[in-house]
Amino acid sequence: MTDHSNTPRTAPQTLPRASATFDDYTLSEIRRAAATGIYDIRGGGAKRRVPHFDDLLFLGASMSRYPLEGYREKCSTEVLLGTRFAKKPIQLKIPITIAGMSFGSLSANAKEALGRGASAMGTSTTTGDGGMTNEERGHSTQLVYQYLPSRYGMNPDDLKRADAIEVVVGQGAKPGGGGMLLGQKITERVAGMRTLPVGIDQRSACRHPDWTGPDDLEIKIEELREITDWEKPIYVKVGAARPYYDTALAVKSGADVVVVDGMQGGTAATQEIFIEHVGIPTLAAVRQAVKALQDLGMHRKVQLIVSGGIRNGADVAKALALGADAVAIGTAALVALGDNDPHYAAEYAALGTRPGAYDDWHEGRDPAGITTQDPELMKRLDPIAAGRRLANYLAVLTLECQTIARACGKSHVHNLEPEDLVALTIEAAAMANVPLAGTDWIPGRNGGF
Repeated sequence: MTDHSNTPRTAPQTLPRASATFDDYTLSEIRRAAATGIYDIRGGGAKRRVPHFDDLLFLGASMSRYPLEGYREKCSTEVLLGTRFAKKPIQLKIPITIAGMSFGSLSANAKEALGRGASAMGTSTTTGDGGMTNEERGHSTQLVYQYLPSRYGMNPDDLKRADAIEVVVGQGAKPGGGGMLLGQKITERVAGMRTLPVGIDQRSACRHPDWTGPDDLEIKIEELREITDWEKPIYVKVGAARPYYDTALAVKSGADVVVVDGMQGGTAATQEIFIEHVGIPTLAAVRQAVKALQDLGMHRKVQLIVSGGIRNGADVAKALALGADAVAIGTAALVALGDNDPHYAAEYAALGTRPGAYDDWHEGRDPAGITTQDPELMKRLDPIAAGRRLANYLAVLTLECQTIARACGKSHVHNLEPEDLVALTIEAAAMANVPLAGTDWIPGRNGGF
């Protein structure tokens, strides 16, 4: 027998441990900043994990409540927006609208496709910054005209051609910050609509030039009503930061509709640091906005639209159950048109990215022809086919929302309520103000289990 007692032993190797604080992405960002001396710009919304609608579940009907039969009992989805003061409120067949995305950030074909898809489903689309295109107006049965701090493309004629006006105070991806449109996307047509020099980077203002608070906003809303003969609903859109107070001030300023956009809302271009570190999650914003409306006695009288990270019919149903009247989609609509499609995987790889991660919309090299002004790339997007895909997607969202509402025993999607929801995490329970699943505990509101 061999004696191994004096044989030297090799110490077991310890695996290298990566830092949770200085992870690979953080290290790469430090190197990029050190090499270039400029901050990173990208599109899209926040990519960090935050509490979201996935952290809520519905309580379907069983003994205490009866579900509705899907094939025999109706579940309505229509919504009326602008009933407070407007002579001509907007009647939508579904509680899902298309958020504002500008011509300039998007191609003319993409704007046309959004109008086609929304119109096919009886809902509205929104202009975004930079003015109204004939493609979008011509193919949108109901078009909301955004009135932004930049005033790009704004004119009284287009205000009158719109079906509603949305005064944009802030955006979920960048509350407190202005927009960006880099020179490579400012073609002669874009420059002409915005009264800008061709090919020069443009940065929009972060606040309106002629007012600094709610008193001035009230005057501005009055002016817009006079221009449009009190016919058009006036929306006020805020990025989710202080949604309780912002909603209350919008109502006191005379808004017909309030739009609250959470931090998961996308953008064509802004600083990465802004997208990930400014604003609050959509889930945290909804109940605060609803509470403001309830405290003022204006819930359902002033309509609430929620946006920022809406992806499926469950998200729609949960937003409505928390008190919203409708939702708006942006990023999801672009994906439905064809954005980030694996069909272009090789071209995304040549740009240093991949389908599902492409967010350099500001560079104008989108292989799908959606977030570009390049004539050759734009040709890749057939607005008729893309509009059909968007309509299909909207139809699925609506059917999914109806399915959930029926399972909860509701004959209208607006009859969904917080009582139909529970939360999977303490954070989501506190934000949504609904019980933690399996308990009657709402953190911060009541006592025990």
